[in-house]
Amino acid sequence: MAAQILGGLLVASLLLLLPWRPPIPLPLAAALAQGLAAALAARWLRAPSWWQGIHLLFMPLVVLVNGLHLPPILWLGGFLILLLVYWRTDLSRVPLYLSNRPTAAVLASLIPAESGFVVDLGCGTGGLLVNLSSSRPDCHFTGIEHAPIPFLLAWLRCRRLKNVDIRYGDFWALNLHPCQLVYAFLSPVPMPRLWEKARAEMSADALLVSNSFAIPDVMPEQVVAVGDARDTQLYCYRPGQADRAVTE
Repeated sequence: MAAQILGGLLVASLLLLLPWRPPIPLPLAAALAQGLAAALAARWLRAPSWWQGIHLLFMPLVVLVNGLHLPPILWLGGFLILLLVYWRTDLSRVPLYLSNRPTAAVLASLIPAESGFVVDLGCGTGGLLVNLSSSRPDCHFTGIEHAPIPFLLAWLRCRRLKNVDIRYGDFWALNLHPCQLVYAFLSPVPMPRLWEKARAEMSADALLVSNSFAIPDVMPEQVVAVGDARDTQLYCYRPGQADRAVTE
């Protein structure tokens, strides 16, 4: 959303300043320029490459499809599909981010050597858990997702995996105490709240791993570079030891 807004503001400014008009219809030209600006803004915000592509194509496709004069019911159907995919991101402030295979490989190495309980907060379509399930069959993995379509896809992908459990719901209601490792790929907005929850619930030796988003004003135990195309960084914390460090 931020990238779309930045792109729209940039294009609006250019249209007001340019002394000439483009050779293609103005709405399409503006949409193409807005898509390019939004994609560049998304790249600047370090969004995943597939998300940058969505920003690039979204507004041009809206303009092109609008010219087809489709029945209103199709627009309603498209809106409902998007709602079921992204659900209430306006409230959660957490978009749909998907973790790639290199991230899964590095994360598997961070799980304790002994079998343990791992949870993915906001598991999306379950790809990370599928990869972890095969690389660490000795562990039990739980994914929780509140968006209906990603949850359904995750459940379908993981339903035959004996060491993976997919739950529908709000991860804020999940007790993190049994977890040896908690993984989160959220956004900057909920990180302070997640830190407070993890401090209150996670055991002293349990590890909190945040993909890409550091917890403000908290020094991570380590930062692990995944080495993938998007330069993913995994921020690792021991929330259960935070209060002990303060008292000492």
